[in-house]
Amino acid sequence: MHHPAPRHPRLDPLADRYAARTHGMKTSEIRALFSVVSRPEVVSLAGGMPAVTALPLDAVGSMIGELVSGMGAQTLQYGSGQGDPRLRERICDVMALEGITDASPSEVVVTVGSQQGLDLVTRVFVDPGDVVLAEGPSYVGALGVFQAAEARVKHVPMDDDGLIPEALEQALIECRAAGDRVKFLYTVPNYHNPAGVTLSEPRRQAVVEIAERYDLLVIEDNPYGLLGFDREPMRALRARDDRRVIYLGSFSKTFSPGLRVGWVLAPLAVREKLVLATEAQVLCPPSLTQYAVARYLDTQPWREQVKHFVELYRERRDATLESLEALMPPGTTWTRPDGGFYVWLKLPHGLDAKLMQPRAVNAHVAYVPGIGFYADGSGREFMRLSYCYPEPDQIREGVRRLARVIEAELDLHSTFDGVDTGTFRAVSGTQPGIVGPANSDRYEDRA
Repeated sequence: MHHPAPRHPRLDPLADRYAARTHGMKTSEIRALFSVVSRPEVVSLAGGMPAVTALPLDAVGSMIGELVSGMGAQTLQYGSGQGDPRLRERICDVMALEGITDASPSEVVVTVGSQQGLDLVTRVFVDPGDVVLAEGPSYVGALGVFQAAEARVKHVPMDDDGLIPEALEQALIECRAAGDRVKFLYTVPNYHNPAGVTLSEPRRQAVVEIAERYDLLVIEDNPYGLLGFDREPMRALRARDDRRVIYLGSFSKTFSPGLRVGWVLAPLAVREKLVLATEAQVLCPPSLTQYAVARYLDTQPWREQVKHFVELYRERRDATLESLEALMPPGTTWTRPDGGFYVWLKLPHGLDAKLMQPRAVNAHVAYVPGIGFYADGSGREFMRLSYCYPEPDQIREGVRRLARVIEAELDLHSTFDGVDTGTFRAVSGTQPGIVGPANSDRYEDRA
């Protein structure tokens, strides 16, 4: 007997077999732009790609070639789940630059970038339904990890001095009253991704004191800490509390993102859990890339190379800020980073960065809409601009194109009478997720 084909054939025949944890997974706003930003006519202010061409590539290439030819039996073989002992020693030397002088190589777990480190920590600590506190906005890769773990993210507001301690304490009080299990605070204290702001010294101490008072675990994610433009590296949260702070580090921003080498510094009991989770996930981190980073730290003038990166990124930051000041229409605001890769821009009232994105792409400029940096769907009036990869002249052209798109959106917005602008979030430095009051000396306002 003939049976007609279903009128709506299932697009994915395995859809009913997926684990519940996959339901919250979604494409990141950054990855969704990859096909666009690769087009040569598009100026990308989107991806935070380090300027690896500034490395001494001949020397690095020779170094890696010598590693394989001279130590192939080690570099091409399986390794320890915890990571190469020599690399872990050098990692402790790097962390000492941020005041972490008591770290032992035995407390370090090498990971496939700090992204894997964050995933491992989340696997070890978070059960479905647990609450994770995170800055609003927050790193999109972290939100993806938390969503995959079926955690509930509660954002803690920031301003131009970083996470607001009083708001953190209020969030903890509210979670206690609601009976929520808060597993940890996730924070990027230095040159924040995406906000570009840095946690001030008084607030660092306040956050540590709150963690002590509420017995709160803190995950300190610090890939940008050595990339400050106007000061020495700030003392890490982990340098102030070795029991409640777990530190994530990476060589992606100070050496090479393609090698995918990061680390976690954690108390010994936690370290053992992380190693077990690593072995279950990837058996061991790649040996060749670990040896390459260790040899680079041993033989190359890496501190001078970091200084070179800093000067390069400072020039590009300056080009970004100068162009924004000269070209952006009134009502546009942005942060003024003193390190790292990112400017966080707030559109004039009533505009939506996500809805505006196709028009920007048509104008051959790309950015990341702010909605991708919130777990609750907010942030539509924001965008992240990355200045680390384009040359200064490209940045200036990209900002010029972006300013024209924003001006056109303002003109279009003004032609509609009776638009319900009440559906948009009000401009306020004290609202959750709003970074920087407009009258701050580190926050530009074109109003």
